[in-house]
Amino acid sequence: MENSKPAILFENIEKSYGSIKVLKGITGIVIKGEVVAVIGASGCGKSTLLRCFNRLESIDSGHLVVNDIDLSPPTFNNRQLRHLRVQVGMVFQQFNLFPHLSVLENLTLAPRKVLGKSAKESNQLAGFYLEKVGLFDKASAYPEQLSGGQKQRVAIARSLCMNPQLILFDEPTSSLDPELVGEVLQVMQQLAAEGMTMVVVTHEMQFAREVAHRVLFLDQGVVVEQGCAKEVLSNPESDRLRSFLSRFH
Repeated sequence: MENSKPAILFENIEKSYGSIKVLKGITGIVIKGEVVAVIGASGCGKSTLLRCFNRLESIDSGHLVVNDIDLSPPTFNNRQLRHLRVQVGMVFQQFNLFPHLSVLENLTLAPRKVLGKSAKESNQLAGFYLEKVGLFDKASAYPEQLSGGQKQRVAIARSLCMNPQLILFDEPTSSLDPELVGEVLQVMQQLAAEGMTMVVVTHEMQFAREVAHRVLFLDQGVVVEQGCAKEVLSNPESDRLRSFLSRFH
């Protein structure tokens, strides 16, 4: 890991929606260059935690620092938000590609508008990352012409075009047909091997075991277990995690 410096540091963070407390004092760390898998049953707070990491949701209390940016204060201006979003990529479950733009246009929009890159620079960047995810030949295609797996790989390439310091993945394979899951996980595995800092909310236990350095198991808004992915997933200490993992065997 890169000097064991924290990419994300969160201490006792809480988040409620009305009277429903979703995160109940969660504490943890993500080291630069590390892949952390966040697992747990639906509704346990995984996606909410992830969305707090790029300020799609603000925390109610606690301490949260992402890439040396303090996200704890309730007020956060647009300049700070822009700075954060440039550094922190996000890949969603539903791809979120612009349907009226070609693949190339989807990838070059943010580098031009946000980073101020020229059309030539943006096109070169897009071409490089499309090659990386195996879709260089789809540059002129539109999202409706792609499979789900191809759309998700385009979404990953789009995130990489911003040269992020870390990428958040919110169940990136859950809406894909089973035969398309592998092509997306392969790209993510490649990124992990290259040292990209990644936080992945996932139900892919084999991916978590083989690719993640550490795993966080959430249950009802609290961290029940965390630690080395292979150890935690092979020898869970809590009955709750054992019960959860039994669904995947």
